[in-house]
Amino acid sequence: MRKLASIQRIKSLEPIEGADAIEKATVLGWQLVVKKGEYQVGDLAVYCEIDSLLPDRPEFEFLKPRGMRIRTIRLRGQVSQGICFPLTILPDHITPEEDLDVTEILGITKYEPPIPAYLSGKVKGKFPSFIPKTDETRVQILQKVLDKYQGVSCYVSEKLDGSSATYFVKDNEFGVCSRNMELYEDDENSFWKVARELNIEEKLRSIKKNIAIQGELIGEGIQDNKLRLRGQTVRIFNAFDIDRFEYLPYQEFLDLMEKLDLPIVPIMEADYKLENDIEAIVKKATVKSLICKDVWAEGIVIRPHLEKMDLLLSIESFNTGRVSFKAINPEFLIKYGE
Repeated sequence: MRKLASIQRIKSLEPIEGADAIEKATVLGWQLVVKKGEYQVGDLAVYCEIDSLLPDRPEFEFLKPRGMRIRTIRLRGQVSQGICFPLTILPDHITPEEDLDVTEILGITKYEPPIPAYLSGKVKGKFPSFIPKTDETRVQILQKVLDKYQGVSCYVSEKLDGSSATYFVKDNEFGVCSRNMELYEDDENSFWKVARELNIEEKLRSIKKNIAIQGELIGEGIQDNKLRLRGQTVRIFNAFDIDRFEYLPYQEFLDLMEKLDLPIVPIMEADYKLENDIEAIVKKATVKSLICKDVWAEGIVIRPHLEKMDLLLSIESFNTGRVSFKAINPEFLIKYGE
């Protein structure tokens, strides 16, 4: 479960050119705008991430015009991602401690965009327990991970703005899943339509092992089709060995996709030495798409060439512990109001 609101320390404060009343603060790896003089370096504050939906309380009244949602914005030329609140918004019985998760205490929930009917489908059951869900952690909260894996050989893929899709064969059964559910076959459902158009079932069965592939469903009718595609398709970014419960490393993944003749997400950098610099990684994500070169990419995903699992990442991000994370393009978030 994502830590949307937590107690964090103000790491730095910097002036914003031409601004007298506001300044730039750094919290974790996030940069945001705060009132000048409200905080000092080293102060603790309640930091709420983007995508947080705040409850209807007097302290949050200013968010009503935005639907109570925290978004990426630009103020006086400075990108601001998240909001800091003083510790006084916490109930009196809470003892402030750095990194304390206060999401539930404050009644904060995560914004989820509405799902159109042709993507929701007819639910067969919950997402299979034998496959990890696709859920990348944002680099801004992973400083300790960067400290540990600096210099590791990685690859960088484009993060596509679509709908997460999983296709699998297990014990001779073919399955199709959205981000959170397994779906019955339905002529109107986009996940199944793309599976049939690309002949995914037959291709997976040809491997003769329990296997899953995961990708991003993109195209007409999906997330406003920002990449201006005709029709719908899926771009694969993961291959998962179900019996061994592990992802295929990069080269094996590429070889398998070539054998199956399935399209993958664009590879932006095939050999990237991981930098221990959150700001540099976000800058790397601030690029145009390789699919449609005159629109902003949603961002990037970074993974080591050789798969790594680490309890540290599991603790930091509440996921499976796979060393794999994303950096979202702030220009994309500002343009599309994501």
